[in-house]
Amino acid sequence: MNATPTRVDASADLGALLSAAVAALDAVPREIDLLRSLDDDALLELTRVAADEVRLAELHVSLLAGEIARRSAPELGSNGLAQRTGHRTPDELVRVTTGTRQAAARTAVRVGAVAGSATAVGAAVLNGRVSVAVADAITTGLGRPGAGVDAGALDAAAGSLIDRVEGLDADRAGREARAVRDELDLAGVADREAERREQRSFRLGRRANGMGWAHWELDPETFAIVSDIYDRVTNPRRRTPAFSDDKSSTDNTAACPSVDAADGDGRGAEPTDGRTPEQYASDMFAELLRQGLSADTSGVLGDAPGSVRVIVAAKTLTARSGRGWLEGQPDPISIDTVERLACTGGTITITVDDTGQPLNLGRDRRLFSRAQRIALAARDGGCRWPGCERPPSWCEAHHINHWQRDTGRTDIADGILLCRHHHLLAHNNGWEIRRAGPSYALTPPGHPPSTHADRDMPPRSPALRDALRA
Repeated sequence: MNATPTRVDASADLGALLSAAVAALDAVPREIDLLRSLDDDALLELTRVAADEVRLAELHVSLLAGEIARRSAPELGSNGLAQRTGHRTPDELVRVTTGTRQAAARTAVRVGAVAGSATAVGAAVLNGRVSVAVADAITTGLGRPGAGVDAGALDAAAGSLIDRVEGLDADRAGREARAVRDELDLAGVADREAERREQRSFRLGRRANGMGWAHWELDPETFAIVSDIYDRVTNPRRRTPAFSDDKSSTDNTAACPSVDAADGDGRGAEPTDGRTPEQYASDMFAELLRQGLSADTSGVLGDAPGSVRVIVAAKTLTARSGRGWLEGQPDPISIDTVERLACTGGTITITVDDTGQPLNLGRDRRLFSRAQRIALAARDGGCRWPGCERPPSWCEAHHINHWQRDTGRTDIADGILLCRHHHLLAHNNGWEIRRAGPSYALTPPGHPPSTHADRDMPPRSPALRDALRA
């Protein structure tokens, strides 16, 4: 009969396995010419495999970091592992041992602690269903138990999220987790909004070479206002693109432009003096500060002051209970904030049908109007291209049935928001978008519609989903 392995034997086996894994990775060729010889499919597939390598390595580090944290518990005092080795915290010990950044060390410790607990996220990390980064995003996004949500409810919510976030990156998984927390704890929206506002700060500093720096932590409402100004300054839509379905046409007007020329968007020409967009934005913000409130900023920002749209279901506003959203921002704001902003800015009613489609204009107008763009922004929440996160202010209204080629209609149902990059890609590279009821699907070039190659184009507007549930 074989003897039961001792703890030392198990440790030696674990060390041998990890060392063998490192040796195997070290043996993988790193010749650039070999990578350049790959076709596109092989390149993408190997990138996914390499990501699996990273995911497993991060998992091993997190498990070890979790044990380091357990052996460095505060109640152990100077007898804890971190302090015995001359470090203040387990995070610092992990950072020094692994040679990573402080943020990565903290994530490893947090996820290691979760992996060692009997929770849905812990189990998903151990069996490899989610990466360390996604597990941390779920945990931090759901937050801590509170008056409205206990630990059991959060664990159940985490379990439901595991399937929903499959295939998502950590940023998107975190947004999904925050949205679930808001749904579980609607009464806590105002508290979480206030907590984010308390984190606002502004710091200035001077560098040794005479340059200065600024670090500005903005609460969501302030960020929405500042980003509106920034988008107007740096937006590539400052120069309106022109498309034409007729290669022989000499008409210089756009076949699918984003803004009616009669309406105008108030944007100036692109800088032609060699400044980068970042330099241009820096100069514009400095000028705004110099001129102050009395400045005539119409040449820079158009004919409207810095502002932000708030999207909220009419029933929510009437009942004075629920939440709203700042356009382009993923986290909700309280009904009190909605009412305050409505008081200063007024309201616009957008009527939608049961599927969330706003009203239409037919073919009486070729160009999408400002009113339609407001409705599209409320419905789409930004660029609908899969994986793109450009806000509505960066987007153009695209006829999914081209105006000339398909005799398309300027209906909101047949329009969709795309950022300039993806708008050009759709027109120039043969991508097609089709509508099935309220849903939209993206078909790659060379594929017939309704095939396995189609990619769903879900809306990014949480306010619309909220309105349809109201």
